[in-house]
Amino acid sequence: MQSGISASQALQHAFNDLVSSPGKRAVVASIQNEQIMPTTTISANSSRFEDDLHQLQTHLSSTQATYILLKVDNSAPDGYAAITFVPNAAPVRQKMLFASTRLSLVRELGLERFREQVFCTEASELTAEGWARHEKHEALAAPLTEEESGLKGVKDAEAAESLGTQGRRGHVTGRIDVKTGEGVVEALELLKEEGCKGTVVQLKYALPEEVLTLDSSTDGVAPEDVSKTISTSEPRYTFYASPSAEEAGGGIVFIYTCPTSSRIKERMIYSTGKSWTRTVAERDAGITIAKALEATEPSEITADMLGGGQAGAADGEASNAAGEKKAGFARPKRPGRR
Repeated sequence: MQSGISASQALQHAFNDLVSSPGKRAVVASIQNEQIMPTTTISANSSRFEDDLHQLQTHLSSTQATYILLKVDNSAPDGYAAITFVPNAAPVRQKMLFASTRLSLVRELGLERFREQVFCTEASELTAEGWARHEKHEALAAPLTEEESGLKGVKDAEAAESLGTQGRRGHVTGRIDVKTGEGVVEALELLKEEGCKGTVVQLKYALPEEVLTLDSSTDGVAPEDVSKTISTSEPRYTFYASPSAEEAGGGIVFIYTCPTSSRIKERMIYSTGKSWTRTVAERDAGITIAKALEATEPSEITADMLGGGQAGAADGEASNAAGEKKAGFARPKRPGRR
């Protein structure tokens, strides 16, 4: 998803000043009026960036997301870290906006400048102690050398190919490399948050590139209103965090709809991509799908189907909490048949 939000001229000037000034440690920024604007600059009072992290605390809010451009190494051209701070209590829409814009931010300022990008939700993570824990965690997964990375890519490609050409980009039992747009994984990850019950995330394929993209995210949706948010003219993959779930992330429903008005190519792509999309959600975003539903028209999805959160509902049918079959999915008819 392209949010349309870009780094302002003021932010670019502030970042350039950070790069050229040894006495500056960080630039704090926020999204204002559809632009990323600098809100403050933090001085470097120590030669070690860890000793300056405490200065960030007064600029962090428990309800407001923030970007931080942190200088971690004065002597290196890539000595910067792009930090996205998104507290758990921030509004859902704000979480989505900051998560989906962070990649655009570093691209505009120069990817080569940033040795790492950090996403955090707690102010304690941006302290000397919190950063030490972060580095220890990163060190556990030793980075691959360029040669090792190349060999791994070859092996993954060979493994995918061995599963047959019908697998297109892969097969659900192997490593799938689905082309995804900005914000897809971040949007799905947010469904696990406590404040995201009742949130609907919808994904679609951008054609003809066949890139899985973020179509929309809507918070505070009651079960009886979910069907009203789904397109009636094109197929959609919809993820719904049921408000009735006892724990955050414990009642996520995956819905696949394919209206009769959909084009034949759309039906083929979405039908094939259904398993891939679910794998992206479970593997890459780390969410647990409690129920999977399929329907032809969005209107066939009822509140009863979404409220129970029954685990293990079978793909290929929409079921209510009692397991009664609902809204059987109508497969596309062959051309020329009625």
